[in-house]
Amino acid sequence: MKDISSLLNPVASALPMSGIRTFFGIAATRKDCISLGVGEPDFPTPPAFCKAGIKSVEEGRTGYTANAGLKELREAISKYTSSFVGVDYDPESEILVTVGASEGLDAAIRAICAPGDEVLVPEPCFVCYAPLVALAGAVPVPLACSPEDDFKVTPALLNASITDKTKALILAYPNNPTGAIMQKSDLELLAPIIKAHDLLVISDEIYAELTYDDAEFCSIASLEGMRERTVIVSGFSKYFAMTGWRLGYVCAPKEIYDVIFKIHQYAVMCAPTVAQYVALEALELSFKDNFATVRQMRDIYDERRKFLLGRFDEIGLPCFRPRGAFYAFPSVEPLMTDGETFAYGLLDAKNVAVVPGSAFGSHAEKFLRISYAYSIDTLRRALDLIEEYVNELLTK
Repeated sequence: MKDISSLLNPVASALPMSGIRTFFGIAATRKDCISLGVGEPDFPTPPAFCKAGIKSVEEGRTGYTANAGLKELREAISKYTSSFVGVDYDPESEILVTVGASEGLDAAIRAICAPGDEVLVPEPCFVCYAPLVALAGAVPVPLACSPEDDFKVTPALLNASITDKTKALILAYPNNPTGAIMQKSDLELLAPIIKAHDLLVISDEIYAELTYDDAEFCSIASLEGMRERTVIVSGFSKYFAMTGWRLGYVCAPKEIYDVIFKIHQYAVMCAPTVAQYVALEALELSFKDNFATVRQMRDIYDERRKFLLGRFDEIGLPCFRPRGAFYAFPSVEPLMTDGETFAYGLLDAKNVAVVPGSAFGSHAEKFLRISYAYSIDTLRRALDLIEEYVNELLTK
């Protein structure tokens, strides 16, 4: 028999392991390690939401739903996107319930990309975009967003990266790992370029509701002429504290939706039924209480964000001011080191785990990603140890 590796998909075989998971596989083996690396709410799913899932099981509603998801849930998502995003989508033909936002991203990229197409991927970014583009046979083209531009995609950067092979642009704001946002005025500068080059946009809006400092979220789909060329991917994991339920959704114009739907249909059949009932209850109850339950969680993230920014200032590490998501992105450049060296050193010396910036793109080597989806007590203990480690490095 041939060497097994020669029989495997060479593109899949060549993919690097997630830099986040590689690092935390090591951290998980260490007793009493303080981890600030996982991008997951530390809040449980609100019990009022969970009751709907329990009720659905007790009533025997455990079979498949329609491929696109429960009709009632798609209608609720349509109501939500209309009120929050400001864009109307037909629940019958333009909204798809997916297995987390991750499946939605994968299906959207595969629906759009053909072999040889180029897809613009602003960095630093979440780890899955470039691998998913490569698996679709397309070419991910990194856009190096800089802290001087608040990690935004600028018109100059976009213009300089477009070729005759460019098919699409991935936008992910609020951003993981930086916490950067792009507001309406920023997106209005990009829209004419996108339309002039006839590009599609995949807008990852999983952190859309988590914005701070009075920043208002804007979806590029809401701008004139952009709805018809934009796929919105979002979900319930972050804002509704529903990570383990694995439920997301895609909103897209019908011509794009139809192709995404076929991929979803053959790949997963439908999203988990019980999770769909929980998400439906989450939306319905949130409409009734004006989203007070989930906004309370956002307010707690904001308190933690401010605490981290203050502590990094005291420690002497410059930290980009995040205005969205729940991540801080400090630089270790003043220490004459890189993020990976610092992260491994911190883990060995203080048993604190953070993610090296290099996990999110080659232009982020001097940074760390620190999640503040942890209690203030955990953050306080971790930052005290980080300060000790920084002081030790400075006195060497």
